[in-house]
Amino acid sequence: MTFTRGNAANILLPIGCLVLAAAVHLSGFPLDQMRLMARVIVSLLATALVFATVFVVLHHAEKIARRLGEPYGTLVLTLAVTTIEVSVILSMMLHGENNPTLARESVFSTVMIVTGGVVGLCLTLGGWKHRNQQLKQQGTNAYLAVLMALAVLTLILPDYTLATEPGTFSDLQLGFVSLLSVLLYVSFVAAQMGRHRDDFVEAIDDGDETAAEAGAAPGIGANILLLAAGLIGIVLLAEQIAGGIEDGLAAIQFSQADALVGAFIATLVLLPESMAAIRAAMRNELQRSLNVALGSACATIGLTIPAVAVASLVTGKGLTLGLNAGDTVLLLLALAISFVSFGTGRTTVLTGLVHLVVFFAYVLLIFAP
Repeated sequence: MTFTRGNAANILLPIGCLVLAAAVHLSGFPLDQMRLMARVIVSLLATALVFATVFVVLHHAEKIARRLGEPYGTLVLTLAVTTIEVSVILSMMLHGENNPTLARESVFSTVMIVTGGVVGLCLTLGGWKHRNQQLKQQGTNAYLAVLMALAVLTLILPDYTLATEPGTFSDLQLGFVSLLSVLLYVSFVAAQMGRHRDDFVEAIDDGDETAAEAGAAPGIGANILLLAAGLIGIVLLAEQIAGGIEDGLAAIQFSQADALVGAFIATLVLLPESMAAIRAAMRNELQRSLNVALGSACATIGLTIPAVAVASLVTGKGLTLGLNAGDTVLLLLALAISFVSFGTGRTTVLTGLVHLVVFFAYVLLIFAP
């Protein structure tokens, strides 16, 4: 890797994040005994550093992905994103006595932000610039089918089981649904990268550009080291973010604390990929845009829920996955609109505005349930 001014931040941020996180944890400084305002300030600073480091981590993951090719490159990027989300969720779940709904709120927020906000912005901005845009129905419908199956199994089904209280699974049910989620996601990735690859490939032929980028890219050794450093730093700093956010929301007596924290986690994880999806839509590469956006939502449920479920079973922490009635309506509405929007293979500005309306309703209900 060439060390120039242009990539200085890509080198210094992961190292700085790791050094700071290690210093906080190894120093034994009693952060829990700090005054509330000081803890909130520390958490805000840590959050800013984590946000910046997330972009850099995904930059290095994309570099590795281009060198390794498919499907290994996609798996590297997906695992990097999922590691960030799981680390933050687990840190917040284990902070304090019990936080059983945090994983549910994070996953639900991810689906709503993707299907409402990200997809809405992609369709609106892309349609405004290019009037209308084309997509591949087979690939997009496959994404939506997997996303709907995963969302209903993990977020709606728990409200209708009889073995335990509404909204929860028994240990057997939780383990079985988690296994099904992993198998479905892995099968989908195998199909996407294998025999059905053409259903997901953007119509624009950019093979020469990709090959040129791969040939010009430097060795991946430094990218791997910086990726690992950034991920470890994010994992360690997530605990400080968890404490500050929850204490701050408790101090102001915010009633929907888990919903807001879940939205924060989803935003943290989705921000870099969301920007990539919007840029692709602006270049009139809608299928690539949808691959990025919907792929992140599928990975979130297919990999995060099983990881959190294992942690719940091992630690004995309660896990409530079932949505309340209002959130269930919003989730089903967002998924139904997605099927209708992509049913013709062509989208416009109006299509995007419909998605944004659902997203704004979701945001409103966080603050005014």
